[in-house]
Amino acid sequence: MKIEELEKRLNAVADASQAQPMKAYMKNNFEFLGVRTPDRRKVAKQFFKDFKAQGIDWDFVEACWEKHYREFQYIAIDYLVTKKKDLVLTDLPRLKKLAQTKSWWDSIDGLDKLVGKIVVDNSEAEQTILEWSLDDDFWLRRIAIDHQLLQKEKTDTELLEKILVNNLNQTEFFINKAIGWSLRDYSKTTPDWVRDFLDKYSSQMAGLSIREASKYI
Repeated sequence: MKIEELEKRLNAVADASQAQPMKAYMKNNFEFLGVRTPDRRKVAKQFFKDFKAQGIDWDFVEACWEKHYREFQYIAIDYLVTKKKDLVLTDLPRLKKLAQTKSWWDSIDGLDKLVGKIVVDNSEAEQTILEWSLDDDFWLRRIAIDHQLLQKEKTDTELLEKILVNNLNQTEFFINKAIGWSLRDYSKTTPDWVRDFLDKYSSQMAGLSIREASKYI
């Protein structure tokens, strides 16, 4: 897949006046071309159609990740979502590398369900995700906490509880928010389980996590 062609197409729809507000929204961590999300998705959809590849083109993903402008990392994630069914256990280290490079909530929240697909498909990956839940890198811990989002009745509650317990008594905002999100999401499927979790562990949870978890129960 031709990264130069993608760059040309993105530049054609970029609005320079939007670049600074986008950068500010991401706390000035990244530079932006100024491509709005609907325009980016439209460009990406056509690009993926024009340059179909068998399997996952990891060279393309890595080339996007190396690019200066944040829109390229978003497109790499968009691409991996279209190839989600092709993700296999041996792709987990690749996703870990992406998660630990140019890390921020936007990329992490795009990668978590891709990791989740691999874990759901491969029981042997559960030990890895448990290790991530204890990692010094809180972004990996955030992925571990939220990797089962939207799994509904397929949620492995034993695994979820272990991961959440590994991350109680935290002061990191992005971890406490993730704990709340994971519980809030699962409360839509099994509210009693979430209530029981809160009864057992609320004394070790941040107020933010409890508020998020309690939103629908």
